Amino acid sequence: MTSQTAARAAMRALHRAPETQVLNALLPAARLDSASRDRINSRALGLIADLRAAQGSGWVNRFLQQYRLNTQEGIALLSLAEAFLRVPDADTADLLIRDKIGGADWGAHTGQSDSLLVNSATWGLVLTRAVVGDNAGGRASVLKNLIARSGEPFVRQAVGAAMRMMGQIFVMGRTIDEALARADDAENRGFTASFDMLGEAARTYADGARYYDSYVAAIAATGKHSNRIGHSISVKLSALHPRYETAHAAKCVPELTGMVVALARQAAGLGIGLTVDAEETERLDMSLDIIGAAARAPELAGWDGFGMAAQAYGKRASAVIDWAQALGADTKRKLTVRLVKGAYWDSEIKRTQVEGLPDYPLFTRKSATDVSYLACAKKMLASPNLYPAFATHNALTVATLAEWAGDRRDFEFQRLHGMGEGLYERMVREQGYHCRSYAPVGGHRDLLAYLVRRLLENGANSSFVHQLADANVSDADLLADPAMKILSVGVTPHPSIPLPANLYGEERINSAGLDLADAQQLEAIVHAMTKVPSVKLPPASNPAAVAKAIGVAHAAFPAWDATPVAERAACLDRLADLMEAQRDELMALCVDEAKKTIPDSIAEVREAVDFCRYYAARARVDFATIALPGPTGERNELHLAGRGVFACIAPWNFPLAIFVGQVVAALVAGNTVVAKPAPQTPRVAAYAVALAKQAGIPDGALQLVIGGAEAGAALTGDARVMGVAFTGSTGTARAIARSLLDDETRPLVPLIAETGGLNAMIVDSTALPEQVVVDVVTSAFRSAGQRCSALRLLLLQEDIADKTLEMLAGAMDTLTVGAPGDPRTDVGPVIDKAAHDKLEAYRQSMKSRWIHTTSVPPEGNFVAPTAIRLDKISDMTSEWFGPLLHVVTWKAGTLDATIAAINASGYGLTMGLHSRIASTSERVQSLARVGNLYINRSMIGAVVGSQPFGGEGLSGTGFKAGGPHYLLRFATERTVSIDTTSAGGNASLLSIEDAATH
Repeated sequence: MTSQTAARAAMRALHRAPETQVLNALLPAARLDSASRDRINSRALGLIADLRAAQGSGWVNRFLQQYRLNTQEGIALLSLAEAFLRVPDADTADLLIRDKIGGADWGAHTGQSDSLLVNSATWGLVLTRAVVGDNAGGRASVLKNLIARSGEPFVRQAVGAAMRMMGQIFVMGRTIDEALARADDAENRGFTASFDMLGEAARTYADGARYYDSYVAAIAATGKHSNRIGHSISVKLSALHPRYETAHAAKCVPELTGMVVALARQAAGLGIGLTVDAEETERLDMSLDIIGAAARAPELAGWDGFGMAAQAYGKRASAVIDWAQALGADTKRKLTVRLVKGAYWDSEIKRTQVEGLPDYPLFTRKSATDVSYLACAKKMLASPNLYPAFATHNALTVATLAEWAGDRRDFEFQRLHGMGEGLYERMVREQGYHCRSYAPVGGHRDLLAYLVRRLLENGANSSFVHQLADANVSDADLLADPAMKILSVGVTPHPSIPLPANLYGEERINSAGLDLADAQQLEAIVHAMTKVPSVKLPPASNPAAVAKAIGVAHAAFPAWDATPVAERAACLDRLADLMEAQRDELMALCVDEAKKTIPDSIAEVREAVDFCRYYAARARVDFATIALPGPTGERNELHLAGRGVFACIAPWNFPLAIFVGQVVAALVAGNTVVAKPAPQTPRVAAYAVALAKQAGIPDGALQLVIGGAEAGAALTGDARVMGVAFTGSTGTARAIARSLLDDETRPLVPLIAETGGLNAMIVDSTALPEQVVVDVVTSAFRSAGQRCSALRLLLLQEDIADKTLEMLAGAMDTLTVGAPGDPRTDVGPVIDKAAHDKLEAYRQSMKSRWIHTTSVPPEGNFVAPTAIRLDKISDMTSEWFGPLLHVVTWKAGTLDATIAAINASGYGLTMGLHSRIASTSERVQSLARVGNLYINRSMIGAVVGSQPFGGEGLSGTGFKAGGPHYLLRFATERTVSIDTTSAGGNASLLSIEDAATH
């Protein structure tokens, strides 16, 4: 059998291997021979009949069948369920109901079900819409007017009751005692349960401790239960530790191992099974380390109640099964393995794309996951040290496994509580199979929202259960052999899910990222950060040196502007390739000189690469000659040309990305450039300039000057400079604008400025607190708050402020403040002592208003992340460029006034909104005067070409960097009109006349 070491090596090889390669290896095990296929299909048809009978037996099942996830009404109901129970105030609850129910076509469902209760519920939704809807077409009725006077409180209560009823369907019990009692009722007779005590992962250390205590209590309660035999507990590791991350593995893995061993020891003493749940794929290696260490704990020797989950959608799944078998053999036990198809498909795909990783860790086709599941299941049935647990609601999968198992019953099936009723009842009660319900336990307010998000986020409308309810899906489709489906379309990835490198199609290659969840890669990166390249800097530039550099660039302009745009663009593409090839060196410089953390340094290089490739692609389009319409005998053409010498003045907070972005935009537009980096970060700039020259940019076309305000004034004050690109403070931008106008003999030249902002995030009571806190911490404290786009002002609806701030304080306590080259660091130092002293003086002056702060190392320019309470929005008058977050509360019903107060500041860079109400989102979009609005996500990390970045008002001049119009500001337009009649008339017109007369 495969050893654990060999299995781990196989996992590494499979992790991001080509999907075709992985699938080809799995297909032989998953294929069915013709003789067994007929028996499997016959059994599966019987199971489908049982499922359909069960779906028609209860009004809730029929209600869910009527409002499936692939309908507008089904999505509206689930979206309402996701948020409604956590809304504490009536005004927002009414808005949410109106938003989700008021716009859907409930009338189309009236009388469509054979269930009186379902049709009654539908009429209830129709009446609800009459109360809260938009009154389309002016069809107000006496009924509506009568109900509207007192209807919304009634509707609110009715919706709340309906949501709690949905909670009863999907949640086994609000407490473990309630769940245990329900697990033994007639409905669940013959089934055992695996109780899961929570939904969300821990965001704070207090969360982790509370969840651990809930597991202890659940094990104790189950152990005392009169019918505990067979029940088990499922443990989610990310619920026990808020920093369950590869960078923190040295701390979290031993701590989690200790907790798992303690829980397992308690469970073993009471005869209860304990299963470690599945996590996102980036945590798999850590999970296996913890599971392996716990299994080898001496106090658990000989206990067969320990288990783990494996996700078949992962390319490594087959090797995980090999590893589990090897672990069971080494520890002389039967290890339970719960095989699931996967829980985080959408988020795994997105993460891989966002981070620019080389390939996906999972399969992109649903049928490929089914193939993997069958191949893993066959391997599990053949593994003597595994107790297989097959979690599936797919009748074909169940029938296949029953066929393969024959007369064996030494395994079990599993299902989610509340789903797939009818699939296993006869198998359990008449045929001797074992089935366990995965049973969430907790308050409906939290767990229903969690379960609904899993449905909404993981494409449940393509699952077997939802297809079963779709009359357009035939039995033949439901019983299609997944191996044959794969072979029929070719063993290839899904064509609509390109590899991250191909995310932008033929326009350009996406920048390549690094996987910080890969422990080996992270170790190599950390080592590379210690090898900072030496950079030879030119001497600091006095005004005479600046003038000389401008002269060189001025002389080089005609030749560079005459260079075909294709050649200029090719230089940018080569520069992008060079920066990726020397990524480690550039990252090391960012860590050493700009004090950037490792994740920020990766992002910095990627953004610079993306700027090069994006502007190269745009230039090929934008700088092509355009033929314009006109009268016959005349040719009109428009083209863009460079302006002359451009001054590019970059900030220290993005010393590579913004510096390179400004420079290459000016260059590809045909300008020559004199570039001045911030005095704090000249080495990063000098290294980038050297790479640009290596990429083919002529020496004269790109000049580097080093210095501070004196050099900057000399640069922008020179009349030979035909444009300025600047990123920095609003005050400096004003000074530059004045200098460009002071010389009356100077041409009027463009100033492309991106300046600061008093960036606000609005949070209403429908928002998910856990998501809000993660996004606030990221937006306010990442990069030590030293981003133009960073969150400065958090605006919380007062109804949820206390709870959100309590959670925020706990999340702040999990932050690691330290050296930027340490992979554990979340918040590094601010850029220099001057910045530190200014921020710290302000921070101390506001001490009486601190909501929460953290500790920092005693040495270095560290500013503690701090949340500060303000009375009103207008109290925020200055941008504090560091990890300082200001908090103001607002009342429900004052959204418009809140946005108006933000707009009144005059700044307009970024804004955030967290809300589940679509009309609120639409209202903010219509009123906010900001360049970048981020909804239900963090406010930083704008992606080139996807989220063009730049502000308005006091926050910048536009156009947006990384957007389709940016290059136009660097160019001048020229039109040429030619009278073609002077060269012998319009031959094309003559041919038209001939065609007309003949």
